[in-house]
Amino acid sequence: MSKLLKTTCIIIVCISTTLANAQKMYKPTWESLQQYECPEWFRDAKFGIYTHWGVYSVPECPSDWYGHNMYYKNHPNYKSHTETYGAVNKFGYKDLVPLFTAPKFNADEWADLFVESGARFAGPCGEHADGFAMWDSKVNPWNSVDMGPKRDIVAELGKAIRKRGLKYVVSLHHSWLWGWYPTWDENTDCADPANASLYGEKVPETAWRTKDTKGYYKVNPMPSAEFERVWLEKCKEVVDGYSPDLLWFDNRVQILSEKTRQEMMAYAYNHAEKNDQEFVLTFKRPDFPLGTGTVDLERNRMPKIYPEPWLTDNSISQKLWIWTTELECYPTNNLIDDLVDIVSKNGNLLLNLAPHPNGTIPEDQKQRLREIGKWLKLNGEAIYESRPWLIYGEGPTETKTGHLADMKFDGFGDEDIRFTTREGRLYAIALGWPESGVLPIKSLGSSNYNGKVKSIKLIGSESKIVFKQMENALEIQLPENKPCEHAFVFRVN
Repeated sequence: MSKLLKTTCIIIVCISTTLANAQKMYKPTWESLQQYECPEWFRDAKFGIYTHWGVYSVPECPSDWYGHNMYYKNHPNYKSHTETYGAVNKFGYKDLVPLFTAPKFNADEWADLFVESGARFAGPCGEHADGFAMWDSKVNPWNSVDMGPKRDIVAELGKAIRKRGLKYVVSLHHSWLWGWYPTWDENTDCADPANASLYGEKVPETAWRTKDTKGYYKVNPMPSAEFERVWLEKCKEVVDGYSPDLLWFDNRVQILSEKTRQEMMAYAYNHAEKNDQEFVLTFKRPDFPLGTGTVDLERNRMPKIYPEPWLTDNSISQKLWIWTTELECYPTNNLIDDLVDIVSKNGNLLLNLAPHPNGTIPEDQKQRLREIGKWLKLNGEAIYESRPWLIYGEGPTETKTGHLADMKFDGFGDEDIRFTTREGRLYAIALGWPESGVLPIKSLGSSNYNGKVKSIKLIGSESKIVFKQMENALEIQLPENKPCEHAFVFRVN
């Protein structure tokens, strides 16, 4: 090849690359935002952790909506607050902020625990509905650097988590701030204009307390232009200052104008493109159109395999998101079974922890995470980097669907089996250990499975697995000893 021709080829390649990169720039339109592609790291990761921890943790009451509920006289949080701190017009939510000092918070200890759990992505709640930012905010004077802990929680956790090779998550719930506090009630400190930077603008009681026929909140009046400006600036601060790998949004973002939502997404995506970052943005329906980000379900899951990667966020407790003396954790078996079920349907699990107000993670939660990590260390080949099979699984248990449906789900049984694939290998994951000593898998019977099963390996066991592939089922003779305490993974060849 001549020198001129070689030079010409290099120029063409450079121009092509430049054009390709230019085409990836996002405009604030739904059509442009449809360029979003979920990155491979998220498809591979499967398990992540985030936390509900902030000013609302201080009272140790069973509600992360404490800042809202404490102002309603018929709510238990009101009774508890007035008995503990006094009248709400004298000691309001703002007065809890100095009590949130987090004296024992250690980002490195948290990050070490996340690694031990087997999580591949993790991070904090950046700002909950209460309007208190956990980062060094210039647009929000109520933040963890200027008040409370006097520390940049988002920065500290970001540094610790990334140092250990995990992807970094920040969750944002701040669209709820519109009408969150009863600013319409003149008998509370919320109505005092001096406190407006925390409690927000004055809005009527009906601002968000009614729902339409589909169960979505109706907001009247809609947020003001100033509220939308501040909401957007908070998003930009997190994106510019901390570059999370995954930016998670709570529901109710649909109350904002299309213009603001489109501008936020385009800003976040272009920031990631500029920094060559494989970025994920998750949202709940109907806040953004499908295809513009990755769908997240709250305490809920897909009923079958979904064609695109998705996320479900659930808590380590069936009823609570924050730590209280009443918090009861799910059994580890339930958490592992849920992870397996979600992964079999092309999803990821984001598990919420409930740290103590002082900044430590309670021992019962640590125990669950360590047990999950132990299981993943043994069986991770069927979870990490896996993809769905032709069907997600079999068994009599039907998972409930709909928002918060998992709060009413009691778990799986011995007949429930889930499937995953990785690098051409098929995994059958039994969510129980039948007392009969025989595990039948109907989907792998010769009439259903297009192929002959040649061998089976029970991960973690040295025993030779005896099996018989019949027309209606593959029958596996279980060995005498279990290789682990929870879901049991069979590699099928």
